[in-house]
Amino acid sequence: MTSTAPDLRPEPPHSADDRSLTEFGYRQELHRSLSRYASFAAGFSFISVLTTVFQFFAFGYAFGGPVFFWTWPAVLVGQLLVAACFAELAARYPISGAIYQWSSRLSNRTFGWFAGWIMVIGQIVVVAAAALALQMVLPAIWSGFQFVGGDPTPTSPTGAANAAVLGVLLLALTTFVNVLDNRVLSVVNRVGVTAEIIGAVLIIVLLLTHSERSPGITFHMAEGSTDLLGALLVGSFMAAYVMIGFDSAGEMSEETHHPRRVAPRTILTALGAAGLLGGLLVLGGLLAAPSLTDGRLGVDGLSYVLTSSLGDGVGRVLLADVVVAITVATLAIQTSASRMLFSMARDGRLPFAGRLAKVAPRTGMPTAPALVVGVLAAALLLLNFASPEAFLAIGTTCIVMLYLAYAMVTGPLLIRRLKGTFPTPGTDETGKPLFSLGRWGIPVNALALLYGLFMTVNLAWPRADVYDPAGGHWWFQWFSVLFLLATVAAGVTYHLIRNHRARSG
Repeated sequence: MTSTAPDLRPEPPHSADDRSLTEFGYRQELHRSLSRYASFAAGFSFISVLTTVFQFFAFGYAFGGPVFFWTWPAVLVGQLLVAACFAELAARYPISGAIYQWSSRLSNRTFGWFAGWIMVIGQIVVVAAAALALQMVLPAIWSGFQFVGGDPTPTSPTGAANAAVLGVLLLALTTFVNVLDNRVLSVVNRVGVTAEIIGAVLIIVLLLTHSERSPGITFHMAEGSTDLLGALLVGSFMAAYVMIGFDSAGEMSEETHHPRRVAPRTILTALGAAGLLGGLLVLGGLLAAPSLTDGRLGVDGLSYVLTSSLGDGVGRVLLADVVVAITVATLAIQTSASRMLFSMARDGRLPFAGRLAKVAPRTGMPTAPALVVGVLAAALLLLNFASPEAFLAIGTTCIVMLYLAYAMVTGPLLIRRLKGTFPTPGTDETGKPLFSLGRWGIPVNALALLYGLFMTVNLAWPRADVYDPAGGHWWFQWFSVLFLLATVAAGVTYHLIRNHRARSG
């Protein structure tokens, strides 16, 4: 294991943006080329409402019925509380590796390291989960995309295996783009996000104009279900999975012009835009579905609604736009995870830190982290060959990891507020006051922390009927808990080995 200390000597800062980075002991290595819209695209493409709603709509409806719609605004409000806290931190600490850097500065280096470690492992799982979403769309466009013959349903053995094949192919593409060039990455993100927003608006308009029923249906539960609380708790998984990753705008701070001013606003606007579009998309799907009782909505989800309600031709064109969204989302999530690895390695806090912290001067990209994230995510996809339940296990595990990492930021932040040691707002690169919650800081922060902890427990709770419905796979029922424990154990082991070598060396 090697350690790399920040080196400020090679080149002095040339701009206010670069000088703000040297305040924290780092020199500008990543290429600073992202505009305000590119920063917004980084956060929005990670959330990617088309990717995630199409991926988990069927799951939410199967467990909650139409009433699961109301979990969407509830989760949106909770995540906006978290995003408001993150916006303050992005203004004060515009550094790559946002969760790791924020937690380290609010608590201590060890606690911050574990926050970053849990976050980056969670991000790698999110990359795998996003890549699996292609299975919900490509076979619906053309049966030839079902390379592994048989049932294309993601929860069937052949569907799960085919999802892994499609996912690996997608990861090969996104890894290639992630090592090309910072400008190419930015263009792909911006074009993809623009296409996704246009597509989402078009889908919403078409679904709402093809409504089969009134919005009052959202107060109905699934047929035969009587447990409203249970339906809402499990149905909230979809909204929880969709509305993560808004912190990516902060993750890309070292590549953004005027990050102290831009990143806080793009964190909030990315989540707000995704929340609005996603909510209307869910509502439109419920209103336009040909039937709520034939069982298909809880299996095939929104792909079934589009092709059935709008016709095969229009439906497939719109599904092609969803494929673009899935591709850009996978790319953005992989980029975010790569920046986290880079940031932690730059501080000498990871094995092979010297290699992971190296930035290619020509491209401005940390190549090794992108390759590591791509390979590990592809390895996770192999679980899909073992059992169809892996599809859900991978999806929920990544949410648990990210929610816990978020709480490891909002928790120390609340303590600093209560002690009165949270830095007072200064000015941004343009001389204007930094984003601040002011007197609302403590109540917003406290609610954000409580919400995050509650959702972490809710998501990780080992419900057999959710994680192991067929029975016989207890490890899938406990997958999120076991994976989190394994992640923490690996982190503790690394710290013990590192400390032992430091003492003996």
